[in-house]
Amino acid sequence: MRLTRLVGALLPAMAFLSCLRPESWDPCVQVVPNVTYQCMELNLSKIPDNIPTTTKNLDLSFNPLSHLGSHSFSNFSELQVLDLSRCEIQKIEDDAYQGLKHLSILILTGNPIQSLAPGAFSGLSSLQTLVAVETNLASLEDFPIRHLKSLKELNVAHNLINSFKLPDYFSNLPNLEKLDLSNNKIRNIYHEDLQVLHQMPSFKLSLDLSLNPLDFIQPGAFEKIKLHELTLRSNFDSTEVMRTCIQGLAGLKINRLILGEFKNERNLVVLDKYALEELCNLTIDEFRIAHFQDFPKDYRGFLNCLADASAVSLMSLNIGRLESLPTGFKWQYLKLSNCKFEDFPTLKLTFLKQFIFTANKVITTFTKLNLRNLEILDLSRNGLSFKTCCSYRDFGTTRLKHLDLSFNSIITMTSNFVGLEQLEHLDFQHSTLRQASTFSVFLSLKNLLYLDISYSDIKIVFQGIFDGLISLQVLKMAGNSFQDAFLPNIFRDLTQLTVLDLSQCQLEQVSPEAFGSLLRLQVLNMSHNHLLSLDMLPYKNLSLWLLDYSFNRIVAANGQELHHIPSNVTSLNLTQNDFACVCEHMRFLQWVQDHRRILVGAEHMMCKTPLAMQGVPVLSFRNTTCQMNQTVISVSVLSVLIVSVAAVLVYKFYFHLMLLAGCRKYGKGDSTYDAFVIYSSHDEDWVRNELVKNLEEGVPPFQLCLHYRDFIPGVAIAANIIQEGFHKSRKVIVVVSQHFIQSRWCIFEYEIAQTWQFLSSHAGIIFIVLQKVEKSLLRQQVELYRLLRRNTYLEWEDNALGRHIFWRRLRKALLDGKPWSPEGTVDAEGSQDEAMPSI
Repeated sequence: MRLTRLVGALLPAMAFLSCLRPESWDPCVQVVPNVTYQCMELNLSKIPDNIPTTTKNLDLSFNPLSHLGSHSFSNFSELQVLDLSRCEIQKIEDDAYQGLKHLSILILTGNPIQSLAPGAFSGLSSLQTLVAVETNLASLEDFPIRHLKSLKELNVAHNLINSFKLPDYFSNLPNLEKLDLSNNKIRNIYHEDLQVLHQMPSFKLSLDLSLNPLDFIQPGAFEKIKLHELTLRSNFDSTEVMRTCIQGLAGLKINRLILGEFKNERNLVVLDKYALEELCNLTIDEFRIAHFQDFPKDYRGFLNCLADASAVSLMSLNIGRLESLPTGFKWQYLKLSNCKFEDFPTLKLTFLKQFIFTANKVITTFTKLNLRNLEILDLSRNGLSFKTCCSYRDFGTTRLKHLDLSFNSIITMTSNFVGLEQLEHLDFQHSTLRQASTFSVFLSLKNLLYLDISYSDIKIVFQGIFDGLISLQVLKMAGNSFQDAFLPNIFRDLTQLTVLDLSQCQLEQVSPEAFGSLLRLQVLNMSHNHLLSLDMLPYKNLSLWLLDYSFNRIVAANGQELHHIPSNVTSLNLTQNDFACVCEHMRFLQWVQDHRRILVGAEHMMCKTPLAMQGVPVLSFRNTTCQMNQTVISVSVLSVLIVSVAAVLVYKFYFHLMLLAGCRKYGKGDSTYDAFVIYSSHDEDWVRNELVKNLEEGVPPFQLCLHYRDFIPGVAIAANIIQEGFHKSRKVIVVVSQHFIQSRWCIFEYEIAQTWQFLSSHAGIIFIVLQKVEKSLLRQQVELYRLLRRNTYLEWEDNALGRHIFWRRLRKALLDGKPWSPEGTVDAEGSQDEAMPSI
C-alpha cells in the first residue's frame, strides 16, 4: 500500500515535468556558451531575461519585436554582432542601442521601419557594418548615421531610394569602404549628387548601383572622382541608355569596374559595341563584364580601351573567338569563363601572369601557349584533351607556379615537367591520366607543395611514381587503384607530407613500411576501402592527429595492433565497419569503450555480427557478459524482463485503478459536464473564443470542463484530469493541432482518454482537427494517427458554410446521450437553421 501510494504521488509529477519543453526555461540555442546565442523564430516579443550579459553574438531574427525603445540592449555591453532581421520593427527610438560600444555588425534586414528617431543609432562608436536592406528607406538624407565615424560598410539595398544625392555627412564617414545601393529606384545621376565624393579618400569607396533603372548620368558627373569599385549590373533597358550612362562616367578613375547582367535578371538582348568603346574615357585598372548573351562580334575597339588595365575578366559571354591581341597590352590577369569559344585562344601577352580559362565546353583540344611570364594557369572544367603533357614547351613559360588541369578529358603524360621546376600547386582531379604510373612523372617537381590526382583513373603499378616530391605537403589521390589492392611503400621521398587522402582506392592491405617516411603526416584518410583489420603498425611512428578508417570492412583489431596507435591522434573515425561483437574480440571492444573520447561518432559504431547483435551499438557491448555462463545470462535476461514488465504494469495499474474507482463512484449518477476539452495552450484563444462561446452560449447550452476554470486548486493535476475531467463528463473533445501533437502533456491526457473510453464502454471521444497537420508529424503518434484514419472526425474550416456544418455536427455529437426534451431539440435545430447564413 505504501509503495502504491508513493508511485501514485510520483508518477503524475514525473509525467508533468517530462512534458515541459526546454524552451520554456531557455528558449534560445546556446551556440557558444556565454558568447553566441541564436533566438531565431521563437515568437519573442522581448529579449529573454536569461541570456548572459557576456554575450557577444546575438541572433533575434524573425521575432515580433515591433518596437525598440530607449536602452533596449543596455544589459549586453559586450555585444559585437546583433541580428534583428525581419523582426517586424516599425519604430526605433533615440538611444535604442545605447551602451553597445563594442557592437561592430548590426543587421536590420526586412523590417518595415516607419519611425526612425534622430538618435536611433547613437552610442554605436565601434559600428563597422550596418545592413538596412528592405527597411522602407526613401532617402539617405534623413538616415541618422552621420556620427558613425567607424562605419566601413553600409548596405541599403532593396529600398525606395530614388535619388543618388549623397548627403554632406558622408564626408564625416572617413572609414566608409562600401556603399550598396543596389535594387533601389535611382534613375538619374547629376553632377551635384556626387560633390561629397571629392572630399572622401581616394580609391577607398566601393559603390554598387546594380538593379537600379538608370536612364541618365550627366556628362562630367564623375570627373576627377576616384573609386575603388563601381558595379553596374542589370541597370539598362537599352544599349542607347547604356552608352549614355557610360559616357557620363567619363573622367572617372577606378580600380575595378564591373559591368553586365545577372544570370536571371537580363534586360539587354543586344549589346552595341559603341557603348563599350565609351570606356576609353575612363581610367580602369581592373575590368569585369558578365552575362551578355549577344556579345558584339567586333569587340576589338572595346578591348583596346582596356590596354592599360592590369586585370580583365570576361564571363558568360558568347564570344566564340578571341583574335590575336597586341603584345603591348599590359594585362597581368585574364579570366575567360563560359564564353563558348570555338577555338583555344592564341595569346602573346607579354605581361600576363595569371590566365584562367574555365567552363568552355565547346573546345576539346588544347593548343600550346606562349606566355613567358605566366605564373598561374587554370584550365579546369573544359573537357580538354592533352596529347602531350607536361613541360615548359606546352605553356611557353618556365615561371609557372600554379597549374590546374582538373575536370578535363584524357591527359597523356609524356614528360616529367621539364622546365616547370617552380610549380607549387598541381591539380589533375577528375581528369583521366594516361601513362602516369609508368615512370617518375613528378621527378623534377622539387618545389611542389600541393598535388591532387584524385579520380584520375590511375592504377598504380610503378612504385617510383612520387619520386622527387621532396617538398610536397598535401597529396590527394582518392578514387584510384593499386596493383593487387595492396599499398606498398611509394611515399619514400615525401618526408614533408602532412595531408594524405587514400579514400576509395579499393585497398585491402597496407604494407607495414607504407608510411615509414611520413614522419610529419597529420591527416590521413583511408575511408571507403576494403580493409579487414585495424592494423596500426604502419602508423606507430607518425605524428597523426586525424585518421579516417570509416566505410571499410574492419571486424576488429588484436591487442598488439592497438598499442601502435600514435599518441597524437585526437580524431579516429571507425564508423560504418563490420564489427564482430563477440567475446573473441573482447579486448578490442573494451578498447572502444575506453577510447570513445577520440572516436568520431562512437555512438554510431554498430555491430555487424553475430546476427543477434546486428545493428546494436558497439558501446552497448559489455565484457562481463563474456564471463557469464548461458544459464546466468538467461536468468538475468528473464529477471530484467520481469522487473520491466512489473514496472510498466505498476504504472498502468495506477491509472486503471483511479479510472475504475471513478467509474464505480460516478457511473450511476448524472454527469456534471457535457464534455471535457483536451487542447494545447497554444490553441487556447480558439477554445475560448470559438468553442466555449458557441457551445456554452448556444441553444441548447452545453457545459464544458476546462482545466483553467474547472480544476480544483490544490489537487494533483492527474487527479483533476481523471476525477473532474473524465468521470464527471459525458464526452471528451480532443482539439488536434501541430502544437497538440508536439505536447507531451496533451498526449498524456489523450492516452488517459483512451483508457476512460475503454472502461466506460461507449464512444465518447470527439476529435476536432483544428488545422492541417503534417502527416510526418502525425505519424509520430501512431495510435492517434490510426484513430483519425479509422474514425470520423470534425475539421474546422473558417468560412460561413464550413462553420455552420461544423457546429451542427458537433452539437449533434454532444446531444448523443444527453437528457433532452423533443421540443427542446426541435427548437434548438430550428434556431440553428435560422442562424444559418444565406449561401
